Amino acid sequence: MTLAADRRPVPPPQRTGLEQGGPDSGSGSASDEDLDRPVEFWPTAAVRSALQGGDIATWKRIAAALKRDPYGRTARQVEEVLAGTRPIGISKAIWEVLERARAHLEANERGEVARHVGLLIDRSGLGPQEFASRIGVAPEDLATYLHGSASPSASLMIRMRRLSDRFVKVKSARPE
Repeated sequence: MTLAADRRPVPPPQRTGLEQGGPDSGSGSASDEDLDRPVEFWPTAAVRSALQGGDIATWKRIAAALKRDPYGRTARQVEEVLAGTRPIGISKAIWEVLERARAHLEANERGEVARHVGLLIDRSGLGPQEFASRIGVAPEDLATYLHGSASPSASLMIRMRRLSDRFVKVKSARPE
């Protein structure tokens, strides 16, 4: 008697708990496939696994992702994973990377606002004292906006733009 080969279709592989939970599942462990993708696409379980038992190369990848987008998905995952942990070892270092990345981003944003405020003042043709008076702030406050040490509120930015627009229109309407 000879045995024939089994010709039944092979069933698909069983899904793990991580795969069943979806890409953001916090349960399970990271697979090598997860770690081969950019950090921004890792599930939370992969971030957790990397922070708990990764190597320096993996931690550098996470730090680079945090620097690229300090308020992005990876940053939120790191916050979730490290919530309630004692800040020691790699968790302390990763927290510091996240805090510094956010501080750097905010300083850059204040600088960008400062440049924009300067452009609005220049465009209006008014001096800083007059511009400050017409938007209802002290000249010292306007100076902090121009130096990037503070940022005006959104409503104040709109007031500045409207003032600048009004004086640009007046200057362009004047015959030269």
